[in-house]
Order: sequence, then C-alpha cells, then structure tokens
Amino acid sequence: MGSGQVTDWQGKHVTVAGLGVSGIPAAKVLHGLGAIVTVVNDGADERSRTQAAELEAQGITVRLGDGDTLPPGTELVVTTPGWKPDKPLFAAAAEAGVEVWGDVELAWRLRGPDAAPWLAVTGTNGKTTTVRMLASILEAAGLRTAAVGNIGVSLLDAVLGEEKYDVLAVELSSYQLHWSPSVRAHSAAVLNLAPDHLDWHGSMEAYAADKGRIYEGNQVACVYNVADKATEDLVREADVEEGCRAIGFTLGSPRPSELGVVDGILVDRAFVENRQKSAQELAEVADVDPPAPHNVANALAAAALARAFGVEPAAVRDGLRNFRPDAHRIQRVADVAGVAYVDDSKATNPHAAQASLAAYESIVWIAGGLAKGASFDELVASSAKRLRGAVLIGKERHLVREALARHAPEVPVVDLDRTDTGAMSAAVEEAARLAGPGDTVLLAPACASMDMFVNYNKRGEAFADAVHALAGQHGDDTESA
Repeated sequence: MGSGQVTDWQGKHVTVAGLGVSGIPAAKVLHGLGAIVTVVNDGADERSRTQAAELEAQGITVRLGDGDTLPPGTELVVTTPGWKPDKPLFAAAAEAGVEVWGDVELAWRLRGPDAAPWLAVTGTNGKTTTVRMLASILEAAGLRTAAVGNIGVSLLDAVLGEEKYDVLAVELSSYQLHWSPSVRAHSAAVLNLAPDHLDWHGSMEAYAADKGRIYEGNQVACVYNVADKATEDLVREADVEEGCRAIGFTLGSPRPSELGVVDGILVDRAFVENRQKSAQELAEVADVDPPAPHNVANALAAAALARAFGVEPAAVRDGLRNFRPDAHRIQRVADVAGVAYVDDSKATNPHAAQASLAAYESIVWIAGGLAKGASFDELVASSAKRLRGAVLIGKERHLVREALARHAPEVPVVDLDRTDTGAMSAAVEEAARLAGPGDTVLLAPACASMDMFVNYNKRGEAFADAVHALAGQHGDDTESA
C-alpha cells in the first residue's frame, strides 16, 4: 500500500494548527523527527500560555492569538480536527500550494513498512461503542489490538510506540476524515448518516462526502447500514481495491453478503462459504449490553469488520460478552418509586436521541442544550407516541419546544429557564413529578452540552447526582443499577 511517507523531515518547515489533544503530540513528534515546527493557536488564555511554554522549552516555536496567518516558509500544515475548513490559514496554504494534513493523516504517513492494518469506523452516532466492541472481539480472538483514533490511545502513539499491534480498531470523525486524503483501511464501516456538524462542514453533502472518504482504497470490506441508504450510496461511490466487497448489516433477516438477526441470534451470511444457502451463528442479542436496537446494530457492524479480518465466530460472541459500555451511554442510573432513570447524555444530536428514545415505551424526556444547527421535527414526530412528558433545559431548548408543539401538542412540557448549577436537579424533580410507575425518565438531550456544562460527561454526572439525591428522599424505593 503506497502511503506516500515523507522519509526526510530534517529541516522541513511544518506549521501545526492548534494546541490541544492532537496538536501538542503532533508538534512534539515532528520536532523529534527533525522538523522546524511552528504552532499557531487562536487563543492566548492561561492554559494556552502554559502549553506554549512547555513546547517552547523543547525548542518549538508557538504563536498565540493568531491562527489565521500562514508562517513564512511553511512547507506543510498539520491541523487539529476542530479547525474549520474555511479558516483563512487554510486558504493561505492552498494559495501557496502547501498541503494540509490532519493528525490522522500524519499518523498514516508515519507508519512503518510492516504497520498494523486499520479497521476503521465512522458514522454520526455509535462510533466509539462500535470501535470498542470491535477491539473486544479482536482481543477475544487473541490479536494484539487497541481502540484508537478519536478515542483511547492516540493514533500517533499507536503507530510510533514500541508495542507492535496485529490490527488497529480506528474511530474516525468527519473532521478527521476531511483532512486524511491518503488513509486506506483494510475494511471500514459507516454506521449511519444524519445531519450533524453542518456548521463545520457547510452542508449535508459535504458532511456525507467526508464520511465516505473512509471507504477509499478499502481492501476487503465496505460495511454499510441496510436501513440507511445513504451509507450504501457512499460505498457505490468509493474507489476500492479489486475484490473488495460491500457488506450490509441489518436488524432484520440478512440477505447474502449481509449480517443480521434471526430469532434473537446475530448471524453472518457474508463471510461463509455458501452464503446463498447458509448462515453462521455469531452471538445472541442477549450477549449485547445493552440490547437496545441501535446497540445491536453497532454489534453487527463490529462483527462484520472482525469477520472481514478473519476472526472466528466464537471470538465475536466472547468479545461481545466481555464488552462493557462507557458511562453516559444509555446507562441505567437507578429505579426510584417504580420509575427508571437512564443517562444517555452522549446523545448530543437528534439522530442519537432518536435511537435512545426508541429503546423505551413510556418516557419523560429531558432534552435541550446547543442545537448545532439541527432540526428536531423528525425526532419528535417519530417519538411522540412514547412521550409521557418533556422537561427542557439549555440555551436552544426553544427549538425542541417548538417541535413538540408541532408534532406532540398533547405532551406536557416543562420549560426550565435557568442555567445555574441547580438546573439539572430541578429538571430531575420536574421529570419525577411527570413520571409514573413503569415510566423511564430519559436524559437524551439531542443537543451539545457546552452551554451549561464542560462536556456531556459532566452533564451526565449532574443527572446521576440529582437522581441519587431524589432516591435518598424516597428511602428504600431505589435500586441502583
């Protein structure tokens, strides 16, 4: 696989765009390879100054407060994923004929000749869970692997570290894919496609095109979601290696070249000898934790990538059984007075919230935050019959409220006009008032958290704290999960 490695970094002038979790390691790695590195950063706050001082002590130039101007003599720009493509810095680079790489592209170019192949995953929702499921399956097969990319181990550490891997389970965001023109995976999956980050990409078409880059040059399998035609369209448009196959996954009964579900069993009709007439049992739906429909879909995608890599069926089953989901992903916090309280703070867009809402029958929904340009009409219309009530929080909660008024006017709504630290406690108390035995109070905000919380983790923790406080008021009526 030609990956166009730059073998001689000595004296090469490289500009790294942005400090942070990917910019700082990239700057250090490039400096260590002998490049002359300048880091540019928009902010100049105290944290940035501390980070800059650390880099400057190693001989790396840092320019704070001006991320728009291309330093003279720049031969390559390496950007952190969050920087938007319309930044003046990138326009200046294009005008000067200077390439722009992301940190993922840099890692790909720095791989050694016997580097581990990549099994790559993207999608609007479910990426992290699927990649971690995949890593668990690969480990169960006895392979040396790691969950890397947008999660876990940094890709630069994975490709440059001393540990030798057999295969890497790689999560790639649309931001990372945008800046990764030469990445070529062994096999890859696009889990789903729904409007998200449109403020960054500029349009749904541009967003989809960046997601579709993950299929370019695939060798064995392009895995797509049968229920999401847009993912199959991306496979059709991809330029893959000869012999690479399109492999679907479905919650229904699978056709040939698909993985699916039959009578509570995950089955494979893609990687079997006679796929026209036979299917291979892989695991039971009960082996997936939690067995919510969208999570079963994640498991099927992970299984498809593992099977594309030659993993035996028993390892798929064992890997899924060994897997435990991260916090704030449809996590049952407690049962109080016959009501279940579930934290899915990770549902930061309507598509994720829709999957979460579909897992429960009677819901008091806590929603709201930063909408990121999203619309909530489809979400509310599809979930209206499940809603017993809604409690709205956050800066752009009015958008959710308006969608509820249009598509679920009979659902009682509590609109909390407060953003202080007690707002989540108030939301849980209001939800408890609306809920009855057998209901689920579900935090699935469909919005980003940064208007009120540092991140979705903190939002979920605030919810859990409020639920536990409520449980304390009810004495023995709680069962923590």
